[in-house]
Amino acid sequence: MAVLAFLSAIFGPATGAVIGLLGHALGDALYYGSVWWSWVFPEAVVGIAIGAFARKFAVSDGGFTKGKMVLFNIVQVIANAVAWIIVAPVLDIAVYAEPATKVFLQGAFAFLGNIIIIGVLGTLLLATYSKIAGKSSSLKKED
Repeated sequence: MAVLAFLSAIFGPATGAVIGLLGHALGDALYYGSVWWSWVFPEAVVGIAIGAFARKFAVSDGGFTKGKMVLFNIVQVIANAVAWIIVAPVLDIAVYAEPATKVFLQGAFAFLGNIIIIGVLGTLLLATYSKIAGKSSSLKKED
């Protein structure tokens, strides 16, 4: 999730959607032998939502300041809430006829885990990259 958030915050919502969909679908297929689609789509929702604010984060410009970190974390918490507390459980019930109590509890735990992982690792990745990206553009041609 931290890598999804990192790449979405740099490259935007389309990249976030593709990485969310493909990353989760491939992971499910390789590790479990089948894809649990009701959890693949919410991951794309997170990528799209974070990516929608990519320009505001100004990561590639070296402008990922403390204020932008706060904005990033507000966005990721809201995106994860929508994805894991609403979208995933509703799809689990609609597609797989899973019991509501079970899926809403699973969604709540996924939400908590994801906001911590993205909040810590995602923020660190973006802050570090922003420092590097910002410095690389400050090179000037000598006469």
